[in-house]
Amino acid sequence: MATAIGQELVALLPRLRRFALVLCRSQPLADDLVQGACERALAKADSWTPGTRFDAWMFRILRNHWIDHLRRMRTEGMMEDVESQTQLIGDPGEEPIMSKLALAEVQRAIDSLPQEQREVLALVCGEDLTYREAAEVLNVPVGTVMSRLARARKRLVEMTAAA
Repeated sequence: MATAIGQELVALLPRLRRFALVLCRSQPLADDLVQGACERALAKADSWTPGTRFDAWMFRILRNHWIDHLRRMRTEGMMEDVESQTQLIGDPGEEPIMSKLALAEVQRAIDSLPQEQREVLALVCGEDLTYREAAEVLNVPVGTVMSRLARARKRLVEMTAAA
């Protein structure tokens, strides 16, 4: 089963990395989180039920790994400064300046959302998980996912329409 999971993991890596970036906002840390989540998945390959959504299972492992990392960092007293990370969002400059400004505005609005709302937004809107699947990944009721997503969307509209 580990071979089949390995093939699934390779295909899922870009999405895992994108979700990890939403969680931690640091490219090097996101890479570390994805690697750790993949190691955990391979070690626990027998706990995945074939026929269920592999991506939802992996997102849950990744999120749990992130929570473990946060707990470790709290006890160690270190946190990375997000403001010093200039390479988080953007492209090498091919897009017109106005598109970059709009993207930066939306990113600032998303960054200002509470962590719970950013997670739901990333899973449902970015990774195309259903509300139920997102609820399973986050270990919350479906209604909580719906509520967080509605609040996140409302807040983003308010923040980006005001400019």
